[in-house]
Amino acid sequence: GQDMPERGQANAAVQRFMGASVGAAAAEVMTLPIDISKVRLQTQKPVLVSGRMVLPYSGMMHAMFRVSMDEGFMALWKGLGPALMRQVSYTGLSFVLYEPVRNFVAGEGVKKEDIPFVKRVLAGGIAGGSSIFVMNPTDVVKTQMQASTDSKAMSSVTRQIWAETGIVGFWRGAQPNVARCFIGNACEIGCYDQFKTTMVNKGWVRDGPLAHFAASGAAGVVSAIFSTPVDVVKTRLMNAAGNKDAMQYKGVIDCFINMPRNEGIGSLYKGFWPLAARKVLWTVAFFLVNEQALKFIRGSYS
Repeated sequence: GQDMPERGQANAAVQRFMGASVGAAAAEVMTLPIDISKVRLQTQKPVLVSGRMVLPYSGMMHAMFRVSMDEGFMALWKGLGPALMRQVSYTGLSFVLYEPVRNFVAGEGVKKEDIPFVKRVLAGGIAGGSSIFVMNPTDVVKTQMQASTDSKAMSSVTRQIWAETGIVGFWRGAQPNVARCFIGNACEIGCYDQFKTTMVNKGWVRDGPLAHFAASGAAGVVSAIFSTPVDVVKTRLMNAAGNKDAMQYKGVIDCFINMPRNEGIGSLYKGFWPLAARKVLWTVAFFLVNEQALKFIRGSYS
């Protein structure tokens, strides 16, 4: 009902957090190798091989293959510690915030089915953007662990950023990160919610794994298309924090203007295939596990 007692609301929030955390952890472990290839493709610089300049990685599969051959198979899970920390805390927080924000944006007494699409998308964005701002430091550490070809420990990366830049370094790339998570979350949570509600209400499929699979796959595709350019900028800026070898930019706008100027417009879609593959796989794995976890915890789907 509309007026659940306070305890019921706190309980529901805990259930949403648990469901989202389990889904996020499973999806993260499954898709991290694709993520590392994306980071390498986005941050690579040409190297001199027998007299001509070539890029070390030619594509997603090649990058995954090279990393596992050169640095060991487990290197594909570099940055798993901060990745899990980031993903579980960020996704959990997003889902805890999503429903109250959605209901607030929708206004009093609007039934869940009648909340307009735009408001769902907006609520997903607000929940994602505010959650990632809090968790930005975990993302900076994760990006540098993945971009580096030697194994760096989480603690040493953290100390290095602290020594070079102080507290500010941990919020490097926070602007594009918030923008990316606003866009990504808006597409993922908002579209998933909308697609699933539509498909189930129109009677195309009943609420179950098939509906969850279709809705999450479609939401992942939408998200990848809109969030890739912002993601590339985010990766470049985070990799530059206290890191002398990386390309340096003054900020978000500088990076957005200079990347296409120096590297062509396609540079904003660098790493698109691994990003899209990871987004779709991640979104599908996440929502399937999340819905099952919710059913297990509270006896009903979202």
